[in-house]
Formats: sequence, structure tokens, C-alpha cells
Amino acid sequence: MNEQNLTAQLKDIKPLLEIPDNSFYIYWGLIGFGVLLLLAVLFFVIKKLWEKRKINLAKGYLAKLKEIDWKDPKKSAYEATHYARLLATDERRKELFSQLEPMLEKYKYKKKVDEVDSDTKNKFNLFVQVADESI
Repeated sequence: MNEQNLTAQLKDIKPLLEIPDNSFYIYWGLIGFGVLLLLAVLFFVIKKLWEKRKINLAKGYLAKLKEIDWKDPKKSAYEATHYARLLATDERRKELFSQLEPMLEKYKYKKKVDEVDSDTKNKFNLFVQVADESI
């Protein structure tokens, strides 16, 4: 009787149920999300460093403008034009540079040049002052 009872109990056992397993997709989804998050953070860090580098370059150009020695007018006019052009990025500085550039032109292309006049120096100092305020 024990055997018949045992076989009757065994007939009630149901087969194993299939449980859907999405862990493979969840695993790769989390890895993909992590990679995207890492790339986004890396992008913003590089962007911030690039913007900081641009500001440092502008400060360097401004320092070069302030160091110009007007004893050699020809060389000074070339340096002033070069660095002022690099600093003329907004409307106000572009306007001042467009006024300053023709004044510096008369000291550039001649073999012998006169001393820099006070009007040119004043316009140059105004440009430097405006650039210094905006950086």
C-alpha cells in the first residue's frame, strides 16, 4: 500500500515552470547605460577644460599687449595688430580694433617710421582697457 500511495503522490507533481529570464538584457543594458554616462561626463569635462584654455589664451594675449614696448614702433605695430586681432572677439573690441588697425598701418610697411603718436597710443590703451575688462 505504501508503494501505491507513493505513486499516487508522484502523479500530482507538475513539470517545472519556465520562468522568463531577462537578466542578460538587464546586464547589457546597465553596461550600455554606464558607458553612455561615462562618455557624457567625459564630454563635459573636456568641454570645460577647452573653455578654460581659451580664457587662458586670451589672458596671455592681453599680457603680451601690455608688455609692448613702443621704442621700436615698427615691431610694436606688428605685435599690437597681431594680438589685438586675436583678442577682437566681441562687437565692442572688433569696433575698437577696426579703428586702431588703420592707425597702426602707417607704422608697418615703411623702412623708416616715426615715433608712435599719442592718438594711436591712446586708442591702443583704450583697446587694452576694454579687453582687460571683458576677460
